[in-house]
Amino acid sequence: MCQSAKKYRFTLLTVLTLLVCWLVFKADVVAQQVADPNFNASVAHPAYTTTAPPVLFDEAHLNFHTTQGRYKPFVDLISNDGYQVVPNRQAFQAETLADYDILVIANASSQQEGQPAFREDECNVVRAWVSSGGSLLLIADHKPFGAAAENLASRFGVEMSNKFTVDLSHYDQASGVPSFLLFSRENGLLAEHPIVQGRNSVEQINQIKTFTGQSLSVPSEGQALLQLSASAIDLDDRLRSAADFRAGQGMSVAHRAQGVALPFGQGRVVILGEAAMISAQLIQSSDGTFLMGMNHPGIDNRQFALNLMHWLSRLLS
Repeated sequence: MCQSAKKYRFTLLTVLTLLVCWLVFKADVVAQQVADPNFNASVAHPAYTTTAPPVLFDEAHLNFHTTQGRYKPFVDLISNDGYQVVPNRQAFQAETLADYDILVIANASSQQEGQPAFREDECNVVRAWVSSGGSLLLIADHKPFGAAAENLASRFGVEMSNKFTVDLSHYDQASGVPSFLLFSRENGLLAEHPIVQGRNSVEQINQIKTFTGQSLSVPSEGQALLQLSASAIDLDDRLRSAADFRAGQGMSVAHRAQGVALPFGQGRVVILGEAAMISAQLIQSSDGTFLMGMNHPGIDNRQFALNLMHWLSRLLS
């Protein structure tokens, strides 16, 4: 049986156990998951010193990440790079978006799980704005955030799985969590794209880590920035450790990605299937404090965040 058609099956007991573990883990993480106040957001050589590209950061759709919340380190970083960030607290309208070069949306959600965060008319407004030259950074995590952003992503030809992506061959073994994925030049899962190359060798990306996300389809006109491997699968529930894995219930997501970039009309779009990668957060537990995102040692996520913005603002071709 070919890998793309291969499925894995869990026993009912295992599935129920994993579900309970995930719910407990999720409740604990939300309570202890905070922005890292010690994150170094300074930029030695800001990209913009005389002009400040205006960035609208969405906070109107029950967003899990906000400018003064868990995404403050990202906002501080790009502000120090010369961008002017303004929070958005209203439904998307043409006259509102017209004043901005870049729109950032991070983990929008809805009142009812499984329902879209955005009205259809809002999706149409954003699509038209991008087509006319705007740039969109759309970030949607694992379940339930994929379902909330699916209708907007589909306007750009990207399908969100709204599941949990794991890869037992390309995960962070130090953490033991098979959904903490590694994308590197060494393992061949980083694209040859201006975002990955940067403007010079100092900005070149060599290794990115993600911290439990979903998979994304890659439209024909787009490119996978973070390519999922042939061994990556999507699960309905999260695995807390590699030891939890049993042959079962997953679907291959080879040829999908956790980061996609594409031109759209006169505009540009980057869609990420995992949000923590360009945050800088602390997770505190009985085992100690875990650094999650741009503050995690030994990775290039911080530069990746800057390169994303540089491509969206057209510093990178």
